[in-house]
Amino acid sequence: MKMILVRRFRVLILVVFLLACALHIAVDLLPKLDRRAARSTGEPGCSCAQPAAEAAGPGWAQARSRPGESAGGDAGWPNKHTLRILQDFSSDPASNLTSHSLEKLPPAAEPGDHAPRGQEPGSPPLRDRAHRPLLRDPGPRPRVPPPDPSGDGSLLAKLFEHPLYQGAVPPLTEDDVLFNVNSDIRFNPKAAAENPDWPQEGAEGAEFLPTGEAAVDLYPNWLKFHIGINRYELYSRHNPAIDALLQDLGSQKITSVAMKSGGTQLKLIMTFQNYGQALFKPMKQTREQETPPDFFYFSDYERHNAEIAAFHLDRILDFRRVPPVAGRTINMTKEIRDVTRDKKLWRTFFVSPANNICFYGECSYYCSTEHALCGRPDQIEGSLAAFLPDLSLAKRKTWRNPWRRSYHKRKKAEWEVDPDYCEEVKQTPPYDSGHRILDIMDMTVFDFLMGNMDRHHYETFEKFGNETFIIHLDNGRGFGKYSHDELSILAPLHQCCRIRRSTYLKLQLLAKEEHKLSLLMAESLQRDKVAPVLYQLHLEALDRRLRIVLQAVRDCVEKDGLSSVVEDDLATEHRAATER
Repeated sequence: MKMILVRRFRVLILVVFLLACALHIAVDLLPKLDRRAARSTGEPGCSCAQPAAEAAGPGWAQARSRPGESAGGDAGWPNKHTLRILQDFSSDPASNLTSHSLEKLPPAAEPGDHAPRGQEPGSPPLRDRAHRPLLRDPGPRPRVPPPDPSGDGSLLAKLFEHPLYQGAVPPLTEDDVLFNVNSDIRFNPKAAAENPDWPQEGAEGAEFLPTGEAAVDLYPNWLKFHIGINRYELYSRHNPAIDALLQDLGSQKITSVAMKSGGTQLKLIMTFQNYGQALFKPMKQTREQETPPDFFYFSDYERHNAEIAAFHLDRILDFRRVPPVAGRTINMTKEIRDVTRDKKLWRTFFVSPANNICFYGECSYYCSTEHALCGRPDQIEGSLAAFLPDLSLAKRKTWRNPWRRSYHKRKKAEWEVDPDYCEEVKQTPPYDSGHRILDIMDMTVFDFLMGNMDRHHYETFEKFGNETFIIHLDNGRGFGKYSHDELSILAPLHQCCRIRRSTYLKLQLLAKEEHKLSLLMAESLQRDKVAPVLYQLHLEALDRRLRIVLQAVRDCVEKDGLSSVVEDDLATEHRAATER
């Protein structure tokens, strides 16, 4: 009797399971059948979302119901993407996916052209505003024409002509460059855009071309950027490929989009027509919004404009350790949904009650319907950071920042309770020799000026060992508060009392009225396509924080003496220039 009951119970479980599967399949197929029936009768499947579908561009309704079809009935998903090993921003090279679409990019619509009446452009639906108080947009901003960097009135041009910005790096050997242009590193011209100026050898089986000297000028700007990386800098002061790359980031045709794995907030990997790639961070806050005082640093929003401003600040400070970043307004329909083959991302698209196109993706924080990213109606602003070379070509080493915060609501890090913590750090490799501790001081100044408390790790290129610079990646949590200066960020400088002479002199220069940091930043940021990038009070905070840094150095000099605090790196540069 027991055996019969057990068997009946098992059969019942199996039947329930089969019914659940059948119901799941039916629910999945019903929208498709409804769409096909609507297509055959010539009636729309859902009239409520029709205005948004029209605003989003042709093919929205069809793609929503049939991932395998586009507006014209052809394949809606891009062709199968190939894994390319030319670059990667993350530690997972497998995340690099590309497509072969070479269609010309249509002109982007103005962000505020189709904002619904009564609805603030870019804001969430009215009934959701209580849940998303920080996600709003101030509306169209006045565009400032970019200045002429070669003009007599350019503060940036005058700054870069100053002797402090004329120092040369030591002579480069093969061990000092990341890639040798005469090496075996090869690039496939057929994988790039169909450019008549690109050298092609016609046949389907044409060999890859080496990155020889003669061919360098024909390479895309992202590859020129990679080739220019050396032991001392991510890019040279006068590398024309950097400004050209910034233009590419803001205008190149986007052929593929995928979510970046890892991280706490949504980031997208975008691939361009010329096979360059960039990390896209969407706009979540308006320029004037500060981080709420009750937010912990590790749960704060990442700001797209902070990534853009960080690149420009890094270049003005002459560190040149942040990869190029540019702002851009993206068409969420044509440039994300229609070109992605990431089904997890695609399934999160929806039409809001305000007839705006929205999506939220997958991540640890802020990836839900309540925190969806909504367009106006399908235009969204964001930052695009150029990828570094792929890890399979140029390995990078990740280091734990000695002054890393606890990332805990109650616990404090060791450096927060031990005033002599720096002495322990200086006895630990790689800080016991070389200039790594001075690199940490540069990074400290950089982070304090931005107000960035989220520097838990940093990276270096493995090829150069310990004698190289720190890459300043992931700056999205900077520029969160203009009314508060987080003095704890300066703990490394206060505890170690060390700084490069070149850095100290440049900071003093930027504190002078004729080279005022806030004015230089304002001029530099005007060139970006989403200008104004920073709220005016953030620019004013830069000048105030710069004075705090200089005062901290003066306090160290008064306590320990100038020779103990200021490392004369300019003498080393002068000797290297003389040898050349």
